[in-house]
Amino acid sequence: MTLEVRLRHGFGGFTLDAGFEAPPGVTVLFGRSGSGKTTIVNAVAGLLRPEAGRIALGGRVLVDTERGVWRPPHRRRLGTIFQEGRLFPHLTVRQNLRYGAWFAPRGARREDMGRVVEMLGIGPLLDRRPGALSGGEKQRVAIGRALLSAPAAILADEPLAALDAARKAEILPYFERLRDEVAVPILYVSHAASEVARLATTVVALEAGRVVATGTAAEVLGDPGVKPLGPREAGAVLETRIAAHHADGLTELDAGGAALFLPRLAQEAGAAVRVRVAAHDVILAREAPRGLSALNVLPGTVREVRAGEGPGALVALDTDAGRLLARVTRRSVAALALAPGVAVHAIVKTVSVAPGDVGG
Repeated sequence: MTLEVRLRHGFGGFTLDAGFEAPPGVTVLFGRSGSGKTTIVNAVAGLLRPEAGRIALGGRVLVDTERGVWRPPHRRRLGTIFQEGRLFPHLTVRQNLRYGAWFAPRGARREDMGRVVEMLGIGPLLDRRPGALSGGEKQRVAIGRALLSAPAAILADEPLAALDAARKAEILPYFERLRDEVAVPILYVSHAASEVARLATTVVALEAGRVVATGTAAEVLGDPGVKPLGPREAGAVLETRIAAHHADGLTELDAGGAALFLPRLAQEAGAAVRVRVAAHDVILAREAPRGLSALNVLPGTVREVRAGEGPGALVALDTDAGRLLARVTRRSVAALALAPGVAVHAIVKTVSVAPGDVGG
């Protein structure tokens, strides 16, 4: 089932004019605040009537302004996950979950409550009330409630924005399971590059109400021309597999045949792992370096050099591990004569990759 979105809507000095398709998996709407992400979600949810557009879910038309079609919010079969859990405080977790199931349409394929409870790890919470839950626990219950309503699609509007770093780290694996185990489109709003890298099946990058790029996380985040959040957030995504865990506390990843070492990961050998490498953590050298403490040295070829407005530049390079981005100074670009086709070596410190930038 695919969610198809084509919208045009004006707000005084801002005009949203965007179109994309969200297949099963997580489609992340990615961009700065004010780029139109939440406006799109509101239109899909039925909280906004667009001036012009068409929204369809698996062939079922929710909005078509030309034909005068407008399906009200309660008939759209959408599960919504907000920034806060928004659970009923007077009900237990079990009762909150059953409330979601109560809204499941008659005859719709329903998720098994036991499976949802196991997937989200909320079995020990069933008899508690929301006031006794942490922020991450509330979000897991909110996800379960949305799933048990038998939605045709799920809308998640910055669901981790209200959580601290520890709670985000706790809940991200559950969103990964949601992506991999639930066969409905998930429209996920975020302006955090690490979330996009870990979760996205498809990325829709937005700037000033327009779609500037669509594709996989590796394609969009690895494109130096796509800068939804500015150069400091630039980074590439590598698709890897765990080759081995070593006795010295390091995990060796197989990245397209190249070895990449990170502090020990929890996943078992053979597991697929996404790794986001921030551009400011990559150093470039024209010759193979010697006598360095860094373990990760990846030969590559410069694909593109894009100068910034200040003294910096973003260099895209192709390696056996995949596309990498390096943020360097324009002086370094000149000193190393960096240009498309030039052979370089990319150096990535083992400890520079944050745990939040590594996901299943």
